[in-house]
Amino acid sequence: MNVVARTQVLADSTLNKKMADAIRLLSLDAIERAGDGHPGAPLGCAEIATVLFTRHLKLNPADPNWFDRDRFVLSNGHGSMLLYSLLYLSGYQAVTIEQIKSFRKLGSICHGHPEYATEYGIEVTTGPLGQGFANGVGMAVAEEHLRNVLGPGVVDHFTYVLAGDGCLMEGVAQEALSLAGHLKLGKLIVLWDDNSITDDGSTSISISEDIRTRFRAAGWQVLDADGHDTEAIDGAIAHAKSDSRPSLIACATTIGRGFVRLEGQRGAHGSRVFKEDTEAARERLGWTFPPFVVPDDVLAGWRGMVDARNGEEYRAWQARLAELPADKRALVERLARRELPTGWEESLGRYKRSAIDLPAQPSIQSSGEAVASVFAAIPELMSGAPDLEGPTGHKRELRAFTASDRGGRFVHYGIREHAMGSMMNGMAAHGGIIPIGATYLAFSDYLRPAIRMAALMGVPTVFVFSHDSIGIGQNGPTHQPVEIVASLRAIPNMLVMRPADAVEVAECWEMALARRDGPSSLILSRQPLPPVRNVHTDENLCARGAYVLAEAVDGPRKVSLIATGSEVSIALEAKRLLEKEGISTAVVSMPSWEAFERQDERYRRSTLGGEDALKVGIEAAVRQGWERYLGENGIFVGMTGFGASGPGEELFRHFGITAENVVGEVKRRLRIR
Repeated sequence: MNVVARTQVLADSTLNKKMADAIRLLSLDAIERAGDGHPGAPLGCAEIATVLFTRHLKLNPADPNWFDRDRFVLSNGHGSMLLYSLLYLSGYQAVTIEQIKSFRKLGSICHGHPEYATEYGIEVTTGPLGQGFANGVGMAVAEEHLRNVLGPGVVDHFTYVLAGDGCLMEGVAQEALSLAGHLKLGKLIVLWDDNSITDDGSTSISISEDIRTRFRAAGWQVLDADGHDTEAIDGAIAHAKSDSRPSLIACATTIGRGFVRLEGQRGAHGSRVFKEDTEAARERLGWTFPPFVVPDDVLAGWRGMVDARNGEEYRAWQARLAELPADKRALVERLARRELPTGWEESLGRYKRSAIDLPAQPSIQSSGEAVASVFAAIPELMSGAPDLEGPTGHKRELRAFTASDRGGRFVHYGIREHAMGSMMNGMAAHGGIIPIGATYLAFSDYLRPAIRMAALMGVPTVFVFSHDSIGIGQNGPTHQPVEIVASLRAIPNMLVMRPADAVEVAECWEMALARRDGPSSLILSRQPLPPVRNVHTDENLCARGAYVLAEAVDGPRKVSLIATGSEVSIALEAKRLLEKEGISTAVVSMPSWEAFERQDERYRRSTLGGEDALKVGIEAAVRQGWERYLGENGIFVGMTGFGASGPGEELFRHFGITAENVVGEVKRRLRIR
């Protein structure tokens, strides 16, 4: 479509109306067919989405993973039919009309909420409200950094977030908008579906603040537009794109517009849609076409405008990429493929070899040293912490990413754990960045929704958690996370690792960085851990999940002491004491249950010992989950409740997590005096 034809399309208000109404009817038909769904947002935001996708969003449906595409996040993901309709109308080949018809059916790519699949045009999974908003802030950070590193000829795009009232009420959004304003993320534009309705009713029942003032106070540009006036929306987006501040466009809308029975009412949010409703909508909107039918002129208008605006720009970008020096072009292509550079393991291997000679030191310190060794080899690594750079030590020599230095590789999130986790997911989903975030394990519950979403999406976010147990001592039980390791292990697709010394830390970092299909959590100590590995091996033993650190010396194994993290050294001391009494004992270090479960049964049995070997689990945490390794007759030495305040060494004795207590428990079970 040439410029003249595009101008004619823009001037044709009838066609513009039909293009928006196509979203409404596709959404209503799909929701009615599924017997479930959320019609309010797709119907209320139809004009906003039409203007954004046809006049502003930089995309190429034929290449959904175009590295320099604009990112679009539907933060109020319950309105997912809006996104699926947009993808179909824009020409994404995977989102066919048959997929639209199978909305919310098993096996459909049109899920109940948008599920992360960039190959389909879905940038992130947005489940809990506010997560998508914060994901968008992370994407904007990624864009700013990559534009600085690679140049605006390679990276120069916007992040658009469509958010509802509920998104802006969630605390994670407040944290994220505050940081976005501070960092002056001018390539971030949030379109607020300002309909003054939530699931319970009018927003006046729960909020009376001036949201516009809140954003302005945080350093945002705030604009207003009639959310059903295409020209007003178009002008507001154009204005937002020209400002150096992040922008909020308050789009006044009517929830469920066209849903005759419930238009403008709370019920439009998630009410059941019946056949009579779709018929009434057709009559109200003058839509004479059968269910799931978009007339040729409307579909041609959609796809013609998308192609006209983006085709030339896409080809120009490809040409600029081809003209880059070979090394830079190779970097861009590697980042686009989300692959690590060849040979990145070598620097980490050097740290692992040197770690054998290190004195006892906190594993959080070892972690900082290990990851620092690979920052030069993996330029896409980006670290950060929520006001805990000092005690976590994962900044080292890195420059900070700031409003004036986009080349920095450490994000000071401030005391905003919620935002950190969600922003990290946004960076990982954006691509070109591998985000690392370090905080205390006790604070991981602030990140819990983001951790779960990282695992669900399968993005390679790396969470680093320090202060892992009662070993932190006098901070008291509020900071002693006895139950959290078990809760992280309960999350599907989360790789949890609790290394015992600096060598295991290096091996666990190799596992975390090599992982491309899900997040990792490193569980680390504040207190010094004595070395338990003093002989170098090229093999990554931690990659097995568990391995025999010290086999029984005399005769068949009678006891298997299975320990993680700081308790491995306790197991080694208990082995020494037991073998002095003639009880043949092996020590198994088990840094990762998830990795161990991937091993074949023969390896697992040989590592843990046969049925005749007494299994003893040792971990300064609750027992939950250990039964699978200990069996009915096994022993667990660990925590049964919360911790206490006192020096760490005293707490280990107080709660019986000592070599002497392990020996006593083993002898009692074996009935040895």
